Amino acid sequence: MQIIPIHIEKEIEPDDDLSELIINSQEIHDGDVLVIAQKIISKQEGRIVELSSVVPSLLAEGISSEYEKDPKIIQLILNESKQIIRMDRGIIIVETNNGFICANAGIDESNVPNGYATLLPLNSDLSADSIRNEILKKTNKTISVIISDTFGRPFRMGQTDCAIGISGMNPILDYAGTKDSFNKTLRVTAIAIADELCSAAELVMKKTTNCPAVIIRGYDFKNESSSIKCLVRPEKEDLFR
Repeated sequence: MQIIPIHIEKEIEPDDDLSELIINSQEIHDGDVLVIAQKIISKQEGRIVELSSVVPSLLAEGISSEYEKDPKIIQLILNESKQIIRMDRGIIIVETNNGFICANAGIDESNVPNGYATLLPLNSDLSADSIRNEILKKTNKTISVIISDTFGRPFRMGQTDCAIGISGMNPILDYAGTKDSFNKTLRVTAIAIADELCSAAELVMKKTTNCPAVIIRGYDFKNESSSIKCLVRPEKEDLFR
């Protein structure tokens, strides 16, 4: 299996043709998995906010004073969240409007000019679908597209890249019903393969190398319709809420 970097020197702007930039930067093969960093998706979709335009509410001001965070960032977090899950020691964990549990609703001030922040795409599955379909149209190559972002993890230090949008493959590889090496039937083993591919991709993308996407070549996946919602644990099964 290969992980092939896609370097894009251009600063991504709203309405840029990401599929064209990717095609012009690296050859696409049938069966490739294209992993794209959320940041350039958000930039291309105009999900970037000038902080001077944000008016903090009283709630945002109150949280800001307690947690020593910019009240405008707090307001953006509130705008992008269904609910606050935990607040402690300066950390705000929320459920985003599209169902992810993460810190700060995925709002990020890195790799954008001072005074700006990026928000998560409104619908990352649709974003992945759009790029996949455009590449199919332009190259006649059938691929899978995964959009990745960096999340923290319960009980583990450090962050890792995870899938927040997918098109053309199931994000979960389910072994239920298969036999292990002792001929026992596996019942609940389901591997979050989309997250594993994103983590592998980040080893090449890093954060500061103008490499916002990679091709993973040689991973055998079944081409099928799916949704990133398959990876979001239902609240009734979540033991920590």
